[in-house]
Amino acid sequence: MPESLEPALAGGVEAVYLMWPGLPVQPRVVESIARHAKRVVYLSADVPDLADDEPAVIFHQEIERLIRRSGLSWTFVRAIDFAGNLLAWADQVREGVVRWPYGQARRSLVHERDIADVAVRALTEDGHDGARYVVTGPESLAHAELARIIGEELGVAVRWEELAPETAREQLTAAWGNAGFVESRLRAWESFTREPERVTDTVERVLGRPPRDFRSWVRDHAADFR
Repeated sequence: MPESLEPALAGGVEAVYLMWPGLPVQPRVVESIARHAKRVVYLSADVPDLADDEPAVIFHQEIERLIRRSGLSWTFVRAIDFAGNLLAWADQVREGVVRWPYGQARRSLVHERDIADVAVRALTEDGHDGARYVVTGPESLAHAELARIIGEELGVAVRWEELAPETAREQLTAAWGNAGFVESRLRAWESFTREPERVTDTVERVLGRPPRDFRSWVRDHAADFR
């Protein structure tokens, strides 16, 4: 709740890392941060900029707009999908087959540690005010390739089984409980079969090193799949 922020921020906090877990937008949160801190780094998504009079399509855009108007120094870390979301495949990997739609959808999934490293730079260094950093992995890999790489790094056979979109829609809606979100994901994945998810040089520009690749992410999370 916004009320809980006041005592947390009152002790001389100068910079805040803000995540918003899909809850209703509450302007008081940003107002509270602006009363105490000087800088905010917001973990956003790969969303287009929103004009002041333009209706938001997704909550990230509305929060970004609130932050831009707040008077705070700000940086938006617009992360492509986390590689960590593939931990949803863990049970299937243990069974030796991943059933998922759009096996040829090419994704540029990002290691969560790269997101964290970029955010730390923006929080602790000057020179990032007003930046909109789109953070991606180093390459676009198809869903089916991702499953194969997981198997290779674990030393087990993992087979891909294409799931029909209508079957995926039913199963994911039951699992996630949000039909609109499922539909948006299916549309995005279908689009990535035609045009791969984009790859940026943000990590290299901000950190001075290449982003961690997908194989390194699998090695870091091998225990989660076993």
